[in-house]
Amino acid sequence: MPRNFRIKDCFRSVSLFPACLSAMMQSLLLLRSARCLWTRGALLRTPRRPASSGSPQLEELFSGGGAMRNFLERLTGPGVQAHFGVKEPELAMAARKLREKEQELQEIERLLEDENEDLRKLAENEIISCQKELTKLKQKIILLLIPSEETDENDLILELTAGVGGQEAMLFTAEMFDMYQRYATYKKWHFEILEYFPSEIGGLRHASASIGGPEAYRHMKFEGGVHRVQRVPKTEKQGRMHTSTMTVAILPQPTEINLVINPKELRIETKRASGAGGQHVNTTDSAVRIVHLPTGVATECQQERSQIKNKEMAMKKLRAKLYSMLLEEETNKRYSARKIQIGTKGRSEKIRTYHFPQNRVTDHRISKSLYDIQSFMLGEYLLDELIQSLKEYADYESITEVISERC
Repeated sequence: MPRNFRIKDCFRSVSLFPACLSAMMQSLLLLRSARCLWTRGALLRTPRRPASSGSPQLEELFSGGGAMRNFLERLTGPGVQAHFGVKEPELAMAARKLREKEQELQEIERLLEDENEDLRKLAENEIISCQKELTKLKQKIILLLIPSEETDENDLILELTAGVGGQEAMLFTAEMFDMYQRYATYKKWHFEILEYFPSEIGGLRHASASIGGPEAYRHMKFEGGVHRVQRVPKTEKQGRMHTSTMTVAILPQPTEINLVINPKELRIETKRASGAGGQHVNTTDSAVRIVHLPTGVATECQQERSQIKNKEMAMKKLRAKLYSMLLEEETNKRYSARKIQIGTKGRSEKIRTYHFPQNRVTDHRISKSLYDIQSFMLGEYLLDELIQSLKEYADYESITEVISERC
């Protein structure tokens, strides 16, 4: 493509020579195809994890005078290598391409005021094409700036525990467990129950499950914390609204490379299972308890009739807990620390409120409310929408932190 070529000149030719309009439109289509291939060449290498794009916070970063805009201008300026110590030519290339594409868009937008109707229509089509390419470039820049966490690609252990509120808390815990199980199905993830301790009236005291699938931990890590429910319980005879809590803990499952456990440091105990479970209860030593001697961390499982299967599940939970402790020691990232997720289970330490009378679910970390609580509890698109909003907000925080460090 010649350096002195300008799309504006091409449009002017249409206005001066109407008879050549058809041929010129074909040329424009060829030009757009060539530019598309050129852009794909520049964007050939893409990061592994998908981006969150289009959120108000992220769009605000690219606005004039914003932190992202100032950073990109300095990034593409003279002496950038000495000033920033930039080692990522891909980021600088994307920033330069973004600036060129924005300049091209401004030039084409001026043609919208032209008297020639055909020229204006061609300009409108070209503007749409430019805006799509700008979105892709912004998305690429965001991905290059956001530091990916080691555990984002991991599977996870989900733990739910009833908190304050007695039987009502246990009933709500059972509903939350069902919601996450349906969400795993919605995302086409694998869901395996590790332990399940029901209450007398159909609630749930405590349960854990293994969830595996593409970027399962990256999606679910924002669910860790205290969840509060406000409603009139089924057990309430006078119609008074109660406030109860339950807690969710999300533990990344390590791979064999992430964590190695010495078998000599384990104490494995067997006992007879208790509670509902059929004829094998209190007749076979199928329940397994494993203690990690150096740390004192213990896990147990009695979900299956097979002692071997229960041992495998207990080991899976133990590995996840030890890995979470290791992450907490190595980093200060809030989402990797299990104690931050659980807190004291009090009513005030909430991350989300489920207000049934108002048909509302509110996440207090991003001050976002969704209405239609019954659909939300189905664990499908509304829950996914809220999780996506949390991811976008986390991306926004990560980008602002990275930019402030580099500037």
